[in-house]
Amino acid sequence: MRFFALLLIWAAGALAQAPGTRVLLDAHNCYPEGGQRTQRIERALSTGTPLAIEQDLFWYRDPKTGAGKSVVSHGDHVTGNEPSLREHFFERVRPIVEKALAADRRDDWPIIVLNLDFKTNEPEHHSEIWNLLGEYETWLTTAERVEEEGTPQPLQWKPILVLTGSSDAQKATFHDKVPVGGRLRVFGAVRVAEGATWKTAPEAIMKERATNYRRWWNNPWSVVEEGGQKAAGEWTRDDEQRLRALVKHAHQNGLWIRFYTLNGHSPLTGKKMGFRPGYNFGSLDKVMERWRAAIEAGVDFVATDMYEEFAGLPRTQQ
Repeated sequence: MRFFALLLIWAAGALAQAPGTRVLLDAHNCYPEGGQRTQRIERALSTGTPLAIEQDLFWYRDPKTGAGKSVVSHGDHVTGNEPSLREHFFERVRPIVEKALAADRRDDWPIIVLNLDFKTNEPEHHSEIWNLLGEYETWLTTAERVEEEGTPQPLQWKPILVLTGSSDAQKATFHDKVPVGGRLRVFGAVRVAEGATWKTAPEAIMKERATNYRRWWNNPWSVVEEGGQKAAGEWTRDDEQRLRALVKHAHQNGLWIRFYTLNGHSPLTGKKMGFRPGYNFGSLDKVMERWRAAIEAGVDFVATDMYEEFAGLPRTQQ
C-alpha cells in the first residue's frame, strides 16, 4: 500500500519527474581545483539540459580574522580564493533558469539538479547555504514542511532541484529548523548501512524509505561489482541483474538513485583532466558498457567526469 501511496503523491504533480522517468548525466566534481579546470561547468552545461551538477562545499576559516565562508572546493589545499556557490553556480545558470521560467514548460522541470556534497558540516556552513538558497527560492523545487515527516509531500516543481547528503547534521538545518508550513528548499539522501558490498541485499543497504526530506539514494559502484571500478572484470549478466535490483528497490520506495563515479580513461588523460584514479574502469569500452547498463536499468543520476562522452549516449531505457 505504501508504494501506491507514493505513486499517488508523485502523480499529484502531473508534470513531476518522478524516480525512474529519466536518466541524467551527473557532472562529477564540476568546479575548479587549485585555480585549474575552470571550464568544467561550461563543459557540463554545453551538453544540454536536463542534467545534474555536483558542487563540493568546504567551510574555509580565515586564519587571521577567524571569519568563515563556504567555498566550492573538494577541500584540498584551500586558500579562501575559491569561488562561492553563488558566483560559480547560481549566477552562472541565471540566464538558463530565467529562460526556463519565462517559457514555463513545467514538464521539463527540473532542468538542473544541483547536488551539494558538503565536505565539512559546521552548523554555520549549513546556515549560510540555507540562506543562500532562500535568495534563489523562486528558482527551486520545494515541498511543504509538515509535522509528520514520514510521508513525502507533493513537490512544487521549478527549474532547479537541490539535493544533499544523508548527514543528520544537514537534516537539522535543512528540515528540522524549518517551521511547519514553511518550504523545504533542499532534499537529503536516505541513510545507508556501513560496509555494504555487492553481496548485500538492497533492502539491507538502504536503512530507510523515502520521507518528506530524504528523497534519493547515493551509492558507490562497489555495491554493484566486487571491489568497485578498479577491480571490475567483465560485465556479466549477474552484474546487470544486481544493478537492476538496486534500481528497482529505489524506485519502488519512491527514491531517485545515483551511482558514483563511472569513468574509463587512460592514466595520462586522468592526470591531465584532474580525474581521481579510484573511479576509473581503465578503458572507454568498459565504462561505456556500464553506462549503457545504467541507462537501460533506469539509474536516475549517473555520475562521471567524462561529461561529453556520456552525454553522447542515447538515454532510452529498455
